[in-house]
Amino acid sequence: MGVTALILLVVSRIWQYLGNVSLMPLRFNGSSLVLGLGIALGISFTSSLIYRFWEPYRRSANFYLQLVLKPLVWPDLIWLGLLPGLSEELLFRGVMLPAFGGTWLAVVISSLLFGVLHMSTLQQWPYMIWATVIGCVLGYSAIATQNLLVPIVAHIITNFLSGFLWKFTHPSGVGESN
Repeated sequence: MGVTALILLVVSRIWQYLGNVSLMPLRFNGSSLVLGLGIALGISFTSSLIYRFWEPYRRSANFYLQLVLKPLVWPDLIWLGLLPGLSEELLFRGVMLPAFGGTWLAVVISSLLFGVLHMSTLQQWPYMIWATVIGCVLGYSAIATQNLLVPIVAHIITNFLSGFLWKFTHPSGVGESN
């Protein structure tokens, strides 16, 4: 997780430098924090519904979360929220969106690439679709607010919540097998 975050940060900085790309603005304010929290809660609630009713997504999410979360202890969940939340948002929303013109097409392209990043095997296609949709939500929030803080907060809280809930409901670290 740390290595991936570092690689994404390096790619972001190189892209900014070589592509002469300005980072999407990052403005700290209460309304952006609240909006990011609201988006995170909406994502988490929707994910739990999809998890409950769509078996392929449940299997895919369990596989992915077991791969990522099983080796982690509870305090590591803080890093699970922070490292991907910061590095992925910096690259996919902070650099990619402006580099691709900040349009709907930019949101779609960056979201597809975000989805691919979350696919570890071809059997992970349901999780990739979910990550692509979430990439669109986060991309739209960045474009609509012109503030990178909104998707960063949403991503960090979503990762923390999903990690916490999965570890809590799977104390042995093993997902349901079907």
